[in-house]
Amino acid sequence: MERKVILTEDGSHTVSIPSMGVTFHSIHGAVQESKYIFMEAGLNFFISHSSKKAIRVFEAGFGTGLNALLTYLEAEKRNLEIYYETVDLYPLNETEFRSLNYCTLLERSDLQSVFEKMHLCEWGKQIPVSPFFSLKKINSDLPAIKTTGKFDLIYFDAFDPKAQPELWSTEIFGKMFSILKENGILVTYSSKGDVRRAMQSAGFSVKKIPGPKGKREIVRAVK
Repeated sequence: MERKVILTEDGSHTVSIPSMGVTFHSIHGAVQESKYIFMEAGLNFFISHSSKKAIRVFEAGFGTGLNALLTYLEAEKRNLEIYYETVDLYPLNETEFRSLNYCTLLERSDLQSVFEKMHLCEWGKQIPVSPFFSLKKINSDLPAIKTTGKFDLIYFDAFDPKAQPELWSTEIFGKMFSILKENGILVTYSSKGDVRRAMQSAGFSVKKIPGPKGKREIVRAVK
């Protein structure tokens, strides 16, 4: 499967898969998109409605590791303890992830070693990336995933529904619902009607909210 590291409009990298017609992040800005959807509408929204300092996050699609890196930065800034579990069937190779410019663009070149550790750490084991952030990566496809316990927050960042409609089904969202704690939150970039109906069928309370540049609306769903 051919993959290419490309620039997006905010100067940050993403990865494209030409044969599938997909990119890992928005071409309008990878960092901009992830900050808005998964940090602001996800993690920071959860924090604003909870007194928890120890938060369990599940990400459907580790991909470039950008969402994990941004979550690390938020944990550092907000004095949080994060357990981060994620799944990916086809992880990036070393050449690909070492070429990504996120730490430089975020003016945190000191975190390049942390970012690379996230990619290099052993699969299937909980790894302490820092005293406040631990990571477990699972090399699996999403339908077969077996998670460790329940989560406060899910970043649902699978490929576009047009490319992989099976990952946006009632069955998958039912699985996501089952691994969320009560009042847990799922955020995703897709607000398609079929996606929202699948979430609702799985039991979620679904709300469309304004999206980032290039995306009119996104979805936040609550258990």
